[in-house]
Amino acid sequence: MRAIRLEEPKQFQHVEIDEPSSPGPGQALVRTHRMGICGTDYSGYLGKMPFFRYPRIPGHELGIEVLEIGAGVTNVKPGDRCSVEPYMNCGECYACRKGRGNCCEKLNVIGVMIDGGLCERFLIRADKLHRSEKLSFEQLALVETLAIGCHTTDRGAPQQGDHVLIIGAGPIGLATLEFTRLTGATITVMDMVQSRLDFCRETYGVDHTVEFTGDGSELDKMKEFTGGDMYAVVTDATGNNRSMSNALNYVAHTGALVYVGITTEEVSFPHPKLHRPEMTIKGSRNAMPADFSRIIRLIEDGAINTHPWITHRVGFDSVIANFETYTRPETGVIKAIIEVAD
Repeated sequence: MRAIRLEEPKQFQHVEIDEPSSPGPGQALVRTHRMGICGTDYSGYLGKMPFFRYPRIPGHELGIEVLEIGAGVTNVKPGDRCSVEPYMNCGECYACRKGRGNCCEKLNVIGVMIDGGLCERFLIRADKLHRSEKLSFEQLALVETLAIGCHTTDRGAPQQGDHVLIIGAGPIGLATLEFTRLTGATITVMDMVQSRLDFCRETYGVDHTVEFTGDGSELDKMKEFTGGDMYAVVTDATGNNRSMSNALNYVAHTGALVYVGITTEEVSFPHPKLHRPEMTIKGSRNAMPADFSRIIRLIEDGAINTHPWITHRVGFDSVIANFETYTRPETGVIKAIIEVAD
């Protein structure tokens, strides 16, 4: 069976792997139709993702078809189209007992810690499948990215009328934007790439955008946008330690800073920047099961339009030749989709 494996940073390889066995109790055998390329995949490729284990078959943003189910499975049946919740939690640790399997102490994320969906067929826990009778495989492959933004927004908990800053207009920043706009907050987006800011303006009607230049001029714009108060919620989706260290400068007194981007580097700041405004700093990791169901409904109902998201498509046989180009901002990639099967 065909698969693509990341042997080590920057080293993909086409491989033949064994066919999966028949599904056991609670499992489903599925076929991968579409895979979204995520920031985690790019970071794994570049060797910058701290949770990535090599060699690894990537793929956790997936639109799949159920082929066969094991004993006791009732939530899906053969022929169903599903999105995959890729977080394989243990169900027993402290976080799981608290209902927070997204940050399970023994968490294995498919495509990151264990092999994922960049192959023809694989076995998965059936309880991690979220079905839809309406969405295409391509739309289903976008659900996990959107779920990250949904959970990030919940972590920051902006209220209607709050000023919210999103730093980084890549897929995770845009996913956060999708759900922040549903809260009625007033949004500012900052990025170093003007084309991404243009996308936010043209696609989402974001009036306040800031191109980060590093000369301090962004602070003047932010004070103008917020009437001098700065931001009730700041989300940093860059995964850049310098940006993450600097993000405290934009938080209003009593405000919150949410880190959703991941870095292997040190994040540091003078303690008074945290203490003086009584700031809250939070991490946001993965998403919750209910986020997947909510997002599928929102797409089905038209509240979320997935059409602008997909800027690049690539066939299975062309992935290795094209992948490196997608890591470059000048390529203009918002979301690239791999067409694994017809």
